[in-house]
Amino acid sequence: MKLYSWNVNGIRAVWNKGALQSFIEEHQPDILCLQETKANQDQSEFDLEEYEEYWHDGARKGYSGTAIFTKFKPLSVQQNFSDEILRKYDFTDDFGDTSKEGRVLTLEFDDFYVTTVYTPNSKGDLGRLKMRELVWGPAYQDHIEELQSKKPVLACGDFNVAHQEIDLARPKENVGKHGFTNEEREDFTNLLKKGVVDTFRTLHPDAVDKYSWWTHWGKARERNVGWRIDYWLASDSIAERIVSAEIHMDVMGSDHCPVSITLE
Repeated sequence: MKLYSWNVNGIRAVWNKGALQSFIEEHQPDILCLQETKANQDQSEFDLEEYEEYWHDGARKGYSGTAIFTKFKPLSVQQNFSDEILRKYDFTDDFGDTSKEGRVLTLEFDDFYVTTVYTPNSKGDLGRLKMRELVWGPAYQDHIEELQSKKPVLACGDFNVAHQEIDLARPKENVGKHGFTNEEREDFTNLLKKGVVDTFRTLHPDAVDKYSWWTHWGKARERNVGWRIDYWLASDSIAERIVSAEIHMDVMGSDHCPVSITLE
């Protein structure tokens, strides 16, 4: 089974370019998780008969949003965090309510959950760092724990953090900047302590120059000055079934590229 995750930075744009269709035709994902769809389902032209579509749209049109396209019908679908988690935390800050931005979508299958996330960006001035550190991070860890109490989890998405120095081209220049603050990196470390592994780094511990996002500035993608901020995480109990974890840097159409795992 092939599972892919891709921050498309606008599904309508990547569809109109033909990039999404070409990618699906070449890679044939069994499950495809998308982040930053920037469109409600009724605004998208996506229509491929072999896939069932599940969306979590943001309250504000044209912003955020997640979706999962799957060849296998799920047992259940959960948009957002559970009611218990939503009651536990205050997701509102000066920029809005992160719980109403369509950022989390979870499908249940026979043997596991697939959950995709578009983690809030802490912003260039770090204006949303406290939300990331004190609310979103703990809430997402609770989400993973809730799911894992029932069955193994495959969690993917744009986590908006480079975990280790090996995960970005210029670590020294970016220490303390959004996406590479101590708080964000520690949050990701705490997430891994919940019994999940970073599949790519587990299978490729020494891989360098492997990134999933590049800024639009300074021909960063051409020069491969990038960041690895898109991940597939897997519960310890299912990680041994993952036979490959890849970053598809050749796939164009977004400022991110897809990342994938193959499940035995």
